[in-house]
Amino acid sequence: MRFVLSEEHRLFAASLDKLLDQADTPSAIRAWSSGDHAPGRRIWTSLAETGVFALAVPEEHDGMGLLPVELVTAMHGLGRHAVPGPLVETIAAASLLTALGDTRWLPRIAAGEALVTLAAPYALDADVADLVLTVQDGEVYEATPARALRPSIDPSRRLYEVTPTRKLGPADDSSLHLATLACAAQHLGVGRRLLELSVDYAKTRSQYGHPIGEYQAVKHHLANALIDLEFARPLVHAAALSHGTSDFPRDTSAAKIAASEAAYRTAKTALQVHGAIAYTAEYAPSLWIRKSRALLTTWGSPTTHRATLINTL
Repeated sequence: MRFVLSEEHRLFAASLDKLLDQADTPSAIRAWSSGDHAPGRRIWTSLAETGVFALAVPEEHDGMGLLPVELVTAMHGLGRHAVPGPLVETIAAASLLTALGDTRWLPRIAAGEALVTLAAPYALDADVADLVLTVQDGEVYEATPARALRPSIDPSRRLYEVTPTRKLGPADDSSLHLATLACAAQHLGVGRRLLELSVDYAKTRSQYGHPIGEYQAVKHHLANALIDLEFARPLVHAAALSHGTSDFPRDTSAAKIAASEAAYRTAKTALQVHGAIAYTAEYAPSLWIRKSRALLTTWGSPTTHRATLINTL
């Protein structure tokens, strides 16, 4: 089956790219990592103005209703620009709160005024989140940050243990699968950006008087990365289309496996093409390489999701 984005989807993706190209996300990432969240919050406000967060909020609470295809299109763009913050968690929280009938935070989420994190099992950026949620034993709780864990390989991702404070009600499984799908789309965007950076570098970096992109070994690595990413993309869109059906949990697991493994292999290719400089903190591609490794196991590792798929057979 062939999945092709509509003209409206392509225009939406292009508008996000244009906005984020002008936002200098590498500087925002580095500021976020140092504890200065102001640049990142400004990006969130701009994203809200394009309707990104409204995609998970019902219309009666200032949203657009849950639009899964538009959502994965947005998350791909946010991953491609490595936007910092609990993006997936805020989307998942909006869906959870909607299912619970707890509407207090929904207008603020849609407007980009509220960052919400969700512990699964650890909470991303709980120190800066306006609301912290956790799911334990199938129940959703409000929570407070507790102990900070050791630094992540991705410096913009800070994880915390949390303490439940107030039970809100049963967790909607579909909302958690939606988080898995959003993470898969985000990771696919990270991989796509790493491929673009690697191709550009291979055209300009010379060895023995020739750009390294002219060598067959480099071409093969880059071509394999492109194939991996292109084969993963339809699985992400297929999962978005299956939202609301009994196939959604299975399809989100398949999407997470394919997207995460494709993006992570692309990150390893990017490291090989750029050489050791790609892992230095001062070099922009390192931000995407590190994020790719962190996202590999976020919202379930490929091993975890393979077990889910096996259980559906």
